[in-house]
Amino acid sequence: MVQIVADMPNKPLPPLHPGTHEPIGPEMLAPLFPMELIRQEVSTDPWVTIPDEVRELYKIWRPTPMFRAYGLEKLLDTPAKIYYKYEGVSPAGSHKPNTAIPQAYYNKQEGVKRITTETGAGQWGSALSFACGLFGIECEVYMVRASYDGKPYRKMMMNTWGATVYPSPSDRTNAGRSILSQNPDSPGSLGIAISEAVELAMQDDHTKYALGSVLNHVLMHQTVIGLESITQMEKAGDMPDIIVAPFGGGSNFAGIGFPFLRHNLTEGKKIRCIAAGPTSCPKLTRGVFRYDLGDTMGMTPLLPMYTLGHNFIPAPIHAGGLRYHGAGAIVSQLLKDGLIEAQSVNQLECFEAGIKFARTEGIIPAPEANHAIATVIREANRAKEEGVSKTILFNLCGHGHFDMGAYDQYLSGKLVEHEVTQAEILESLAELDTPLIA
Repeated sequence: MVQIVADMPNKPLPPLHPGTHEPIGPEMLAPLFPMELIRQEVSTDPWVTIPDEVRELYKIWRPTPMFRAYGLEKLLDTPAKIYYKYEGVSPAGSHKPNTAIPQAYYNKQEGVKRITTETGAGQWGSALSFACGLFGIECEVYMVRASYDGKPYRKMMMNTWGATVYPSPSDRTNAGRSILSQNPDSPGSLGIAISEAVELAMQDDHTKYALGSVLNHVLMHQTVIGLESITQMEKAGDMPDIIVAPFGGGSNFAGIGFPFLRHNLTEGKKIRCIAAGPTSCPKLTRGVFRYDLGDTMGMTPLLPMYTLGHNFIPAPIHAGGLRYHGAGAIVSQLLKDGLIEAQSVNQLECFEAGIKFARTEGIIPAPEANHAIATVIREANRAKEEGVSKTILFNLCGHGHFDMGAYDQYLSGKLVEHEVTQAEILESLAELDTPLIA
């Protein structure tokens, strides 16, 4: 697996203690993560070996297929060549098991009995439930309320694999009760759900916490996607000019993008890597780069990130996995240095793109994946306008079989648009008292 930090011209700034604002050491992370994951989190080695037991479990669905989107190309009448890596063939239906399985493996190696976590749309919660079941670890998931209510089959998947699922904010934690006391009808957010899961993990020596995105080790686990993609593109006799992936916290984008970006950093190639996020939660395009908390209640370390503020509550769009206020430290530094790009897409444009893809390629994409498809269509149309041939590769990170209610709303004209105002962003950022970055 690729650890892109080794090749970055400017390394990410260190995480800080939320109270003292001093750089933290492994001892602060030890209550939450097994030691091997902590080592991976701070590693600057360019490569990390995948354990044999994890490789064997990857064989259940890996390598995942890559396709050329001939039907979509024809519909768009574009000179661009469009390829997609399809991660929806995993048991959980998304790319998330790529990190869930190694995380469960390292926890099992350390004798952990229970793992707590958060989930937005339910893809991460499903993946960790699946992985914990394989290793005999109890799994407790705090699912953002908007998705818990809107995506019941994701909850059922998690229950089927043996996990316990609670809507967040819940009355089971001090963090959840605090939020509910202020807003009993809170739709929840990933930041709130993280606070609940972290709080419970810190109370029990036999419990650890697992995160599905943002952190360095999570992004690194996902690079199996891009490594496979390089081999598959070489077999096709092609190589991308542009790479696109949806963006929530960074694991999806890093997974397909970092192995290609490494060629830019070490060989001087010029592959454009575009992170596609929602206009309702546009941290990469309209957020600020500063230290901020990864959760709402202040239990996590301060990370250098592009953020909308840890108290920001995104609108309840159907792409629940992208409703996170901040971005991972590595991705944030790469964007700050101009080594990657970011675009924001509104919900209606995303579903229009998803419908086009489904009707030309047959696969119904997850709402998160639709952000990438909409961005790909923009780039393919630009290639047509400029009269140039571009090769575009994107990560179709999951299927939308449990998101049909969202498609029904779009097709019936009931889907509501959400775009956060500048006043809302400024109001959220004004609440921050976290360190600025010069």
